[in-house]
Amino acid sequence: MTLSILILLIILVAALLFFSFEWVPPDVTALGVLLALVIFRLLPIEQAFAGFGSDTVMLLLGLLIMTAALMRTGVVEVVSNRLLQFTNKHPGSLLPATMLAVGILSAFINNTAAAAFFLPVILGLSRRARFNASRLLMPMAFAAILASSVTLISTSTNMVVSGLMSQAGLAPIGIFELTPLGVPILILGMVYMVFIGQRLIPDRPAPPTLTETFGLRPYLAEVQIKPDSTLAGVTLAQSGLGRNYDLTVLAILRDGKRQLAPPADALLQAGDALLVDGPSESILKSMGIPGIAVHEDAQISDLDLQGDGQRLAEVVLLPRSPFIGRTLKSLQVRERYQIQVLAINRRTGAIHSKIADTRLQMGDVLLVQGNHKQITALQADNIFDVLGVMETNRFNRKRAWTVISIFSAALLIGSAKIISLPTAMLLGAFMVFLTKCITPEEAYRQVEWKVLILIGCMLALGTAMQSTGTAQYLADRLAALVGAWNPLWLLTGFFALTVLLTQPMSNQAAAAVVIPVALQTAIQLGLNPRPFAIMIAVAASTSYLTPLEPACLMVYGPGHYRFVDFFKVGGLLTLIVYLVAVLLIPWLYPF
Repeated sequence: MTLSILILLIILVAALLFFSFEWVPPDVTALGVLLALVIFRLLPIEQAFAGFGSDTVMLLLGLLIMTAALMRTGVVEVVSNRLLQFTNKHPGSLLPATMLAVGILSAFINNTAAAAFFLPVILGLSRRARFNASRLLMPMAFAAILASSVTLISTSTNMVVSGLMSQAGLAPIGIFELTPLGVPILILGMVYMVFIGQRLIPDRPAPPTLTETFGLRPYLAEVQIKPDSTLAGVTLAQSGLGRNYDLTVLAILRDGKRQLAPPADALLQAGDALLVDGPSESILKSMGIPGIAVHEDAQISDLDLQGDGQRLAEVVLLPRSPFIGRTLKSLQVRERYQIQVLAINRRTGAIHSKIADTRLQMGDVLLVQGNHKQITALQADNIFDVLGVMETNRFNRKRAWTVISIFSAALLIGSAKIISLPTAMLLGAFMVFLTKCITPEEAYRQVEWKVLILIGCMLALGTAMQSTGTAQYLADRLAALVGAWNPLWLLTGFFALTVLLTQPMSNQAAAAVVIPVALQTAIQLGLNPRPFAIMIAVAASTSYLTPLEPACLMVYGPGHYRFVDFFKVGGLLTLIVYLVAVLLIPWLYPF
């Protein structure tokens, strides 16, 4: 073992730890890996930065822009409306039709984007059909992931694997090369979910009202201002209720009239009743304010928080939202959108205290109070999606057929190799801008820049593993260990390793770590390396055991799931995917 190999292995182990525990975001970890490769002179600068200009990154960039245009013009929404019409006539086909629609879309657009769009559609559909949303949301997320192996562009993971294969001297994956493998995986996965998987999903219906859904009832109280109160004659901002007591004033009741979402300069008067939201300890603490009476047992319902144009709504934080990792206070959400955030629901439970200082996470569901225009603005900016509500005014329907034609043409000329696939995708992106199907600003908000950074950095790691001889060293050790084994067992080992790594790590990072070792091992044993690369591409997208996959994370809160639910339902599904892959891959790609 050389010093370079030792240093690279240390970097690799450190990267795995950081990816697993996410002490920092995965893209930051990947950037640190890239810098370490340069600082320790394991890779020249030119090679280290070459990943950002690779075919894989350019292909993904063009694809994400065209995907954003498909969403913006309402193409996906039209498909979902057809689904609603069909399932209303045939209630028994609700689950298979939903999974099929999501699976077909996810085969041609980013699976996370497809899941993000269908989330509010499924919630609205389940409410109208009186079907428990938890029975639909997990199958919907799984269908989006199952379609990852149908085409090259189903997920960025396939393109990462394809790029690594090109670096290793293999032909890249064709756009429909995975289809003979991916379609059986999708079909058998759907059959499993319809007949077995859905029966393993616990029946956890959501409470009937939003205040109960978010556990808000115990955190609402009515504060009566007496004539001698220190709050009489001051503005809401001057009262210090929010600053000093962590209480949000939702309404002011005065002379039988109700003012919802009062502004900060609203003047409080003796005799006013304030409807407040806050932690129990804060409500108890407010009892120390001279001249007020707190009624914790006040009968408060959803209707008390709505009216005068104000309404309650659930909004989910979308992937790639600039709000992820930031607080409501730093973003000035109330000042920017004139809405009140009453509670945050995430997989660990509802959050009611210090909401303004809570860092938002992808998949968070927020209970907000505001008027229709204010709530729609959240959706129009592609920051949140309003659950169960379809806002048609955010679509540019006039360009729908234009973007369909551009997307189809790009796929056709790319798959026919008239021009390279990355060039075709970038040409398609250029055309959707030129035809004004979407503005650059709207498209760039949808681009997964974090994924592009992750891919560019991890491609450099793959290069370093080859140039330093690390991949060859690991391949030699593994070949010596399993050299006498049947190739199917070797294929199984790499599948299991990749599946385990892809649970805590990003799919792309797991593939980038494993594939150089797998390719070198196959070559060392005199085997065809292509089946190993294809197996790793499938395994890297087999993310059903935990809710850490973005598509699963989005449904975790709205579906009222628990962490163990995914292992219970996804364990057998993972085995089915493995069996299909281990049977078909050696047949499609002989050793």
